[in-house]
Amino acid sequence: MKIHVKAFGKLSDGRQADIIVIENDNKSICKLTNYGGIVTSWTVPDKHGNMVDIVLGWDNIEKYIEDSSYLGAIIGRYGNRIANALFSLDGKEYKLAANQAPNHLHGGNIGFNKVLWDYSLIDQPNEKGVIFRYLSRDMEEGYPGNLNVEVTYRLTNHNELIIDYKAATDKKTHVNLTNHAYFNLNGCADDVLKHVLKIYADHYTPSDKTLIPTGEIAPVKGTNLDFSEKKAIGERIKKMDIGGYDHNFVLNKQPGAFELIAEVYEPRTGLKMDVFTTEPGVQLYTAIHFDGSMTGKGSVKYKQYYGYCLETQHFPDSPNKPHFPSTIVNPWETYSQKTVYKVYAQ
Repeated sequence: MKIHVKAFGKLSDGRQADIIVIENDNKSICKLTNYGGIVTSWTVPDKHGNMVDIVLGWDNIEKYIEDSSYLGAIIGRYGNRIANALFSLDGKEYKLAANQAPNHLHGGNIGFNKVLWDYSLIDQPNEKGVIFRYLSRDMEEGYPGNLNVEVTYRLTNHNELIIDYKAATDKKTHVNLTNHAYFNLNGCADDVLKHVLKIYADHYTPSDKTLIPTGEIAPVKGTNLDFSEKKAIGERIKKMDIGGYDHNFVLNKQPGAFELIAEVYEPRTGLKMDVFTTEPGVQLYTAIHFDGSMTGKGSVKYKQYYGYCLETQHFPDSPNKPHFPSTIVNPWETYSQKTVYKVYAQ
């Protein structure tokens, strides 16, 4: 296994962003940048022996700075949406940025995807990775508490990308961290509609027209959201009233248990992805908003459905839905979650 660092470019204030390159013994290579903690590339061998980049992204730092799609980034403090950009803790109201009016999305105007993280390398003989660290100051984007965040990425010889999240606060606050990688197991050269998906979830959280959960936990059976058995992503996507999938699934698992929660298979490359997490939910997003106007790596124009996201998470708007699994973190607690994406050829 190998790991090395190279310069990626400079921010407007002169600070340098780096690329951390991790290569395992199977020649799989994962590239990350400390700008936004972003996964910029992940190449794996397909069933034909070709190296396939399965992560959408940009060729330069300037595009990531401009990006509004959260490609590959760490999301925080709160992944997904909070209704009316507002929540209360112990009788005190906290107003957040309504960056997807009227709601708050993915941490606000300057979320964790738009900051330069400190980092250190993990460079052991049988373990290579990077630890990103960031201090989110009290009232940053409206959230209470100084929040020390640590996100560790490791690439194994089993082609597993392991992501460990930790956070500690000095005030009671809400935390819901995730990664927003857009995956495409055919090398990002076509849509993902032929990818075959299974999600280990019998329920989901229905949403209103602004994608805020109604509070109901409803069965997927009999709906176009039923991926409890393997189905092509494109089989029913056109029947969705929002033009695709952007939905939170309630996973069939015990709270905090680390389990397999989703499988994706691409028949042309023979690549299979297994997703494991400790989280209670996962957001399936199918790049509904891509319209061909964005040119990504290798001059590929990202059209609608050119990627899928499986964002492991607590549920959207949990701060305002007391019956949802809690996202409150107290000063005497440590927030943690673990997610693994494992990719291999079949």
